[in-house]
Amino acid sequence: MAQMIFVNLPVDDLDRSVEFFTTLGYTFNPQFTDESATCMVISDDIFVMLLDRGRFQEFTPKTIADAKATTEVLVSLSAESREAVDRICNAAFAAGGRRYKEPDDHGFMYGWGFEDPDGHIWEYVWMDPAAMQGEA
Repeated sequence: MAQMIFVNLPVDDLDRSVEFFTTLGYTFNPQFTDESATCMVISDDIFVMLLDRGRFQEFTPKTIADAKATTEVLVSLSAESREAVDRICNAAFAAGGRRYKEPDDHGFMYGWGFEDPDGHIWEYVWMDPAAMQGEA
């Protein structure tokens, strides 16, 4: 069985977060969804648990970071092309995401990102397959 990853993020308004990420094309697993949490499916092995702040606090004794004021994590996902990176970032901006920097273009690698409505940073990166195999 492949190892899975579950990223857990606190959100202020679960419905708003679901609407935002649905606009970007993500789906949610109803088996792990209730009024305080939902499971966003990234791939067969990658999931993001969006938890309202009260539910998130149940899992940690620490203070929850305010992602609008500090950076607690960069969620980075691969994309199949430069165009796909631009497409998802532009869709995020249109859906209310915030631009926090300009794209990074290194020729063999291209990345860009956005802040979701809660301030969490999502980055999408494309790498030239030839460069990844040491052929570039």
